Amino acid sequence: MSTFLGNEISRIAADLAHADVQRLQQLGGGRNSRVFRVDTAAGPYALKLYPPPADDQRDRLAVETAALRWMESRGFTMVPRVIAADRDRDAVLLSWAEGDLVRDSVGEAEITQACDFLRLLHSLRGSPAVPPDYLAAEACLSVAEIERQLRSRIASLRSLDERSLTVFLDEQAEPEMVTRLDRARTAMAAAGGAFEVDLPQSGRSQVPSDFGFHNALRRADGRLTFIDFEYFGWDDPAKLVADILLHPGTPIDDDARARLHSGALGIYGDDPGFAARLNALLPLFGLRWALILLNEFRPERWQRRVMAGASETWASAKQRQLAAARLMLDRHAASRRTG
Repeated sequence: MSTFLGNEISRIAADLAHADVQRLQQLGGGRNSRVFRVDTAAGPYALKLYPPPADDQRDRLAVETAALRWMESRGFTMVPRVIAADRDRDAVLLSWAEGDLVRDSVGEAEITQACDFLRLLHSLRGSPAVPPDYLAAEACLSVAEIERQLRSRIASLRSLDERSLTVFLDEQAEPEMVTRLDRARTAMAAAGGAFEVDLPQSGRSQVPSDFGFHNALRRADGRLTFIDFEYFGWDDPAKLVADILLHPGTPIDDDARARLHSGALGIYGDDPGFAARLNALLPLFGLRWALILLNEFRPERWQRRVMAGASETWASAKQRQLAAARLMLDRHAASRRTG
C-alpha cells in the first residue's frame, strides 16, 4: 500500500492536475486503494492511489486506466475519465463523479442502468479493452476452478490458526462446500455442461470483476456512474451476475433480483448454457463470498485496511466479519435459482 503523507499526496495531485490543490479530502474508510477528492481552481478531481503491483501481482493501475480509456473511446458516459496517471507513484487522476454511493434502494432504474452498461460492454467484445487471455481477477471459467478457489481459501484461512475461524470452517464452510459441489455437478451434468472444461471464449465477456451497486454513484437526477475497474478482464458472465446478486455491500430485494435475472438473460442469453450455469453455480458463489468476508483475519489484508483508514480494532473487525460470513451461508444455503 502506498504510504504517502498528506503533503506528498497534495504534490502528486498538483502534478497530475497541473494546478494548485486548494483542498484534499480522503473519501470513505477505504478497503485497498485510497481515493481522495482534489479541489483545484479548474474544478474537482478524484485521485486514486493503488497498492504497488508486487502486493498481489496484479497491476491495478494499468488495468483500470486501460479499461477507462477504452470505454471513453467507445462513448461510455457512465464511467469516470482518466485525466493523468503516474506509474512511478501508483497514482491516477480521474474526472470527478458527483453523487452518493448506492447503499440501498436498488430499484428498476438502477437495475436498468446496470444492464445497459453491461450490455454495451458485452456488445463490444469483438474489439475489447484487453486481449482474450487477460482474465478478470479470480476468474471462474469452470466448476473445477471454483472448487480450487474454495479449497484454497479454506486451507489458507485454516492456516491462520484462529479457534473461532477453525470452528466455522470445520462445522459450516467445509460441509457446505461438499454439499454444494455435489449439487453443482448434478445440475451441470443435467444441463449438458462439463465440470472440468473451461468455458469457451464464445461464452465469456469482458467484465469489471468487482462490479455492483457498491461501486456506483447516484446523482441527484438518478443517473449512475460506475467506478472501480481495477479487476477488469474476461470471465464467465454467470460469475459477474452472481456477484452482483450476492455482494454484501448492497443487498438486493426479490423484485430487483428478478429484474436483474431477466436483464442478464437478455444480455448473455446468446449462450444457451448461461441460465443453467448461473442457477447451478450461484450457491457456490455464495460460499465463496462467505469466505471472502473473512479476509479481515489475514494480517496483511488488515494492514491494508489500516493504511486505507480503517478505525475499528482488529478483534472487532474479525468478530463482525465472522458473523457476516455465517449470515451469508445461512441466507443462501437454500439458493437454487436467481429469479
